[in-house]
Amino acid sequence: MKQLKDAPIGVFDSGVGGLTVAREIMRNLPQEKIVYFGDTARVPYGSKSKETIIRYSRQIVRFLKTQNVKAIVVACNTASALALETISAETNLPMIGVVEPGAKVAVETTRNKKIGLIGTRATVKSGLYQKVIQKSDPEIQVIGQPCPLFVPLVEEGWLKDEITVAVARRYLEPLLQQEIDTLILGCTHYPLLRSLLKELVGDQVTLVNPAYETALELKRMLEEQGLLREGKKEEEFPYRFFVSDEEEYFQKFANSILPYDVKSTKQIQIEEY
Repeated sequence: MKQLKDAPIGVFDSGVGGLTVAREIMRNLPQEKIVYFGDTARVPYGSKSKETIIRYSRQIVRFLKTQNVKAIVVACNTASALALETISAETNLPMIGVVEPGAKVAVETTRNKKIGLIGTRATVKSGLYQKVIQKSDPEIQVIGQPCPLFVPLVEEGWLKDEITVAVARRYLEPLLQQEIDTLILGCTHYPLLRSLLKELVGDQVTLVNPAYETALELKRMLEEQGLLREGKKEEEFPYRFFVSDEEEYFQKFANSILPYDVKSTKQIQIEEY
């Protein structure tokens, strides 16, 4: 059992966005080891079909299993919405996505029962946030707004650029007109725009960051299954990073947002899994 507790947590995303989830796991479960995979060759997932996302996710799960992970976090809203149900039924590892933890907190937060959701086209179109939220409270209205330009802007590092401000203002306008009081950041890239979004929506709207909620949910899940790692953080390389392309760019981006210095990133041929 100890050996299993010592095994790392697998975290995967379509690219660099899932690093916001990895960052929250590092902060909230500092004793845990992480194997992170970013599918940088095939990003973005948000414009691809369900079948494609399931195929990609299956390959990544197979790769993570070769790293002997004890649990998997699908740190991508699109893959959580379109593939999680299928891939978790196919594997014996405990697995969580980012949709349910974020949806749960949004339900607890809203007062006027009007929740805004920003995400990729695929996440918004999947209707999964709506389904999960309305299962808890059928009276809640979920107003979705696809924001396809946010991912490239974040990856470009234009977090406070005037172009990003103009784009964000245009995306948020319809949601604010509907008088939402809660806004779900339904893509793992979006927490990096948090301060800008907060400025634009004002104090009357509460932002929900599913990355943070997912880390807390992961902790609960590991505790329940007796898989929570005990003892101190390992000093020697507790985190390993893999990508399907552009390892230099990934490493630079990772070092700009993580509380840990990423010394190396390895590129793998994910199509072989």
